[in-house]
Amino acid sequence: MKPTLADAMRSGPVLLDGGLATRLEAMGHDLTDELWSARLLADDPAAIVAAHRDFLAAGARVVTTASYQATVAAFERRGHDVTEAVRLISSSVELARTACGSRDGAPEDRPLWTAASAGPYGAALADGSEYRGDYGLPHTALVRFHRPRLELLAAAGPDILALETVPDIREAEALLDALDGLGVSAWLSYTVDGGRTRAGQPLEEAFAVTAGRADIVAVGVNCCSPADATAAVPLAAGASGKPVVVYPNSGEEWSARTRRWSWPPGVRATDLASHAGRWLDDGARLIGGCCRVGPATIGRMAEALC
Repeated sequence: MKPTLADAMRSGPVLLDGGLATRLEAMGHDLTDELWSARLLADDPAAIVAAHRDFLAAGARVVTTASYQATVAAFERRGHDVTEAVRLISSSVELARTACGSRDGAPEDRPLWTAASAGPYGAALADGSEYRGDYGLPHTALVRFHRPRLELLAAAGPDILALETVPDIREAEALLDALDGLGVSAWLSYTVDGGRTRAGQPLEEAFAVTAGRADIVAVGVNCCSPADATAAVPLAAGASGKPVVVYPNSGEEWSARTRRWSWPPGVRATDLASHAGRWLDDGARLIGGCCRVGPATIGRMAEALC
């Protein structure tokens, strides 16, 4: 019987995948519409499976679904009815499971897991709002937004939910309320800037909201700079008492205005693999990459974590 991801983390680090959209774009797909990688759930599901397999071949043991920016409303705007929209979002988990089940020659004692991605409210706006947070919505409205998506993804049977790229403590608290009673575990990861959330709150306070939540198996950061991730890992471990999840970007920054990635002034490219050992020492147990991180980098991280 396959161990849970929480059980596996007790034995050592588990390597996540990298940026799914990054890999799909490298394969030639245009992901510039509001659904981002989720567009291919309808248009080219085989490409999603192929991208998942590339990360698995590089050494990843967790693949994250193409559902980060997926909503029923967005699929309806593309001409799908509600029933089809629900089917497409659910299919993101099945595609990840298909990739995990088709690993030619992979040893049976090396289990793989699927993480169903649930991005923040700002992701559904497709305007970069997840890098600001504080949408001006009350707690109840955020819970109403997140609960149906989490129910839908949980019903599809992933191994874990990835509540990711959360910019704001208030949204994290809404996500935790939306998670109540679903019977599935999750990790919670913030996108951060320096020692604060994107909405400007201290990280210790942000990580502490998960303390005592048995259904949250790890807390940490993603979609941020490697340097900010490195500083956040020990804070997450100390404030939450939980294993840490960490999967930053390459170091490049995204501009919602120009819709381009670029290196910040004075910042040089670094290999994420060079950070992995320190993250492990500081309490990280789920380690990988986010935007602009491809299979080659994940392969080097696999070697570093061996």
